[in-house]
Amino acid sequence: MSAVVVALHMSHASRQAASAVQNATLLESSGLEGDRHAKRGNRRALLLMEQEVLERFGLPPGAVREQVTVRGLGLHALVQGARLRIGEVELEVTAHCAPCQRMDEIQPGLRKELEGRRGRFVRVVKGGAVAVGDPVVVA
Repeated sequence: MSAVVVALHMSHASRQAASAVQNATLLESSGLEGDRHAKRGNRRALLLMEQEVLERFGLPPGAVREQVTVRGLGLHALVQGARLRIGEVELEVTAHCAPCQRMDEIQPGLRKELEGRRGRFVRVVKGGAVAVGDPVVVA
């Protein structure tokens, strides 16, 4: 099965639900255009999360505050520095995302359960358009 983008979410304010969008623009060295985390040089600007992990806990895409939800890609098996392509966009895999106490607000015990599985931060090397349904390729 090929990896694919299954959801895109944009956060406008802290502790508010993110809005689902069908397509978006990723900005080089920044993040998802319009997202409150998209600040040039922010190492935590763009978070990818596996749909399979969300499903295991009965959570919908966007629930753990990720901007990009993917299916069919084992994010934690990727080495730091690995490159991903989504259409014309190129991403560089950076840090693992450690679950914070807010995860327990979503579901009691979720923080501990997501340890080592909350997703990966990526850096936008080359920006461009992305859409739900786009394939994700490990470059």
